[in-house]
Amino acid sequence: MGLLFRWLLRLAAALILLLVMGLGLVYFLAAQSLPDYNKEITLPGLLAPVEIVRDNANVPHIFGSYGASDEDVYFGLGYAHAQDRLWQMTTMRRTAMGRLSEIFGSRTLQVDTLIRRLDIYRLAQQSVAAQTPETMTALRAYSAGVNARLQEINEDALGRGAPEMFLFNVPMAPWQPADSIAVMKLMGLKLSGHMQEEILRARTSLALPDPERLKDILPDAPGNGVATLPEYAALFPDLPRHASASTDISRTLPFMPIAPRGLAGASNAWAAAPSRSAAGGTLLANDPHLELTAPGVWYLARLELGTGGVIGATIPGIPAVISGRSDLLGWGVTSSYMDDQDLFIEQLNPDNAEEYKTADGYKRFTSRPSIINIKDETPVTLTLRWTDNGPVLPRSLFDLAAITPPGHVVSLGWTGLSAKDTSISAALELMRANSVAQAIEISEGYIAPSQNLTLADKTTVALKTVGAIPQRDARHQSQGRMPSQGWRSENQWQGRAPYAANPEFVSPIGGILGNTNNKLLERPFPNHVSYTWGDTQRINRWKKLMQDRQVHTRDSFIEAQLDTVSYTARSLLPLIGADLWFTGEAAPEGTRERQRQIALTLLSEWNGEMNEHLPEPLIYAAWVRALQKRLITDDLGPLAAEFTQVDPLFLERVFRDVEGASVWCDIRQSAPTETCSELARLALDDALIWIEETYGNALESLRWGDAHQATQNHEVLGDVPLLRVFVNIRQSTSGGDNTLQRGRTSGEGKHPFRNVHAAGYRGVYDFADPDSSVFIIATGQSGHFLSRYYDDMSQLWRRGEYIPMSLDEDLARAAAVGVTRLIPATATE
Repeated sequence: MGLLFRWLLRLAAALILLLVMGLGLVYFLAAQSLPDYNKEITLPGLLAPVEIVRDNANVPHIFGSYGASDEDVYFGLGYAHAQDRLWQMTTMRRTAMGRLSEIFGSRTLQVDTLIRRLDIYRLAQQSVAAQTPETMTALRAYSAGVNARLQEINEDALGRGAPEMFLFNVPMAPWQPADSIAVMKLMGLKLSGHMQEEILRARTSLALPDPERLKDILPDAPGNGVATLPEYAALFPDLPRHASASTDISRTLPFMPIAPRGLAGASNAWAAAPSRSAAGGTLLANDPHLELTAPGVWYLARLELGTGGVIGATIPGIPAVISGRSDLLGWGVTSSYMDDQDLFIEQLNPDNAEEYKTADGYKRFTSRPSIINIKDETPVTLTLRWTDNGPVLPRSLFDLAAITPPGHVVSLGWTGLSAKDTSISAALELMRANSVAQAIEISEGYIAPSQNLTLADKTTVALKTVGAIPQRDARHQSQGRMPSQGWRSENQWQGRAPYAANPEFVSPIGGILGNTNNKLLERPFPNHVSYTWGDTQRINRWKKLMQDRQVHTRDSFIEAQLDTVSYTARSLLPLIGADLWFTGEAAPEGTRERQRQIALTLLSEWNGEMNEHLPEPLIYAAWVRALQKRLITDDLGPLAAEFTQVDPLFLERVFRDVEGASVWCDIRQSAPTETCSELARLALDDALIWIEETYGNALESLRWGDAHQATQNHEVLGDVPLLRVFVNIRQSTSGGDNTLQRGRTSGEGKHPFRNVHAAGYRGVYDFADPDSSVFIIATGQSGHFLSRYYDDMSQLWRRGEYIPMSLDEDLARAAAVGVTRLIPATATE
């Protein structure tokens, strides 16, 4: 027995030793790709030496030496991006190419199929010819910088450039100018959400027994009403008039570039003229909102161009500061929610499926084959088809099958499907602008995505919507709100609206302007810009914070960015709890009635602050979520699951009985007539039961932050049992769906209140003292999960802290974590 024990002990020790050695080997191989920031290296492609000074937050400040050109600085940015985010750049480029399945197998086949049908990469290649000479010089230099890093990795055996490269065999082709254009198009696709809105509106129209109720569940932003539109069933009478359960798998697909409804984009930006600034200079704040990932989308950088320094947020793969400042100009971006997408139902020729109906008769699809290679499987050959309206989409995604009659297909019109897309030229030229007027003029080149560009120079503030607006016919059947008959000429686009028609606000009388994705203006169709806006609530809180002060400072703008008070909660709670406050009878401890009283007491004393340490935000969020579910389930059936986010306008319409909307409170399948107060009480009980089952019954001890965890997952390794501990980032966060410090909740699954969409970048620019400007990103600069810079900014971001955003070269060099000196290969020959 003793001998057996000794052998088992030896075997266990050997296995532990082998495991430790294996882990050590894995760590060694993965650590080989950690970049060395403090070195001098000779590289081909440079004209003059370049220094990349990494300040104490690892933000690269890229300086050309005497005689260097902007071309060399862009080379340095490409090199820095590839040092820190090579895996991210690789996957983004492959996504835009529709070539993920070569690496990840059949699980990404649906994404590749969609992207190939949209033809994004070929359109990016064609758009190369549309760029300005200066842009092409920058794109080539940036590509050369990326490729110089790839060459260094190959020659010096630097761990393939990223630890993920050991897990997946990812051949890395040289970077090209078209790749940067394709990445920008991919970002445009991520930020365009009108396709999903049209699909849901059509499905809801088919499901509702009373078409008048469509304006309740999918309400328009406050303002003038919309003219009556036909029902979707009237346009396509062959479709069944009932709700169907979703078959859409797009939400579960890795690298899916089209975001779920409500998560396509959001943001905040506001600016103050000198008359409203305590220091007498303009102020600008910006925090664009995107899906939270690890690493994040944004990468901080400073470029010292011939026209001066530029600093702010870049996207790896794109050689431009998307939101940032120079010494003379600041710019920020928010989603404009411009209606830049339309779906068209195309009728097939019953005698020839290769033809579709047009106003002039049947016409052949423009088509060509495309082969998708799949890891360890047989390649798949697609036939890509285009109509005059756009590419034909696969019926298997986005529940398109539910809205497509037999004998028809669906095509997509989107401004980003341009072969002459000059958006990247506009972004690069913006960095050289020295005034608001010049920036507005330059920005005519933006095509997609459409954004609201908030601008500030030394004396002037402005907001300009940039991006192409589709020119629609006033006779359009659905006004672009639902899929329309593609063969009718009045439904088709007539080119791009004039740039002068894009909304513009320059030097407002009050000295303050801003955008929280709210409705900007009311114009009749077809000059409407959009019917679907991103926000109707945050703007009210913003107006109060701006108007409460006569003059503002950098710190007051920061305070507004970090504000967590929910105007929505303050508005809704008095409505839905009107008949419940302090009306209950005395109830013993432990009973449902007692829990309800405790919850109502807590909410009655709450100021609406969605603070991570408080219980009230969780009680409120669970209550309104349960309430919306009770209101819509009987009317919409399985379609109710598609309304994952609480719509405060819907609840307000119901509880104020706007145009008879209180009819939603009556459960149609039951004999009694239920009241809204009854449903509010039942929904509160639903919420309390869910809270008890999930977090326990001590309501006073609840923490909103336990439910509202910022979920920043690695897109590939985030679900791997052991690795996810190292690659995913989790933080307890304040804010909510409708606060200025926005933390959009998922609305799905076992964790419906996880924070999945927030301000991955925040910046505040003060032109009275530009070097006092500040910025921050949600994760860290590095995409390498073994790097200390992978998540070093995450806690600062969570706590609402910032790092200096200075163009002072001496400050950048002070306590720098490294200086990389790039030497032209010709200089040593």
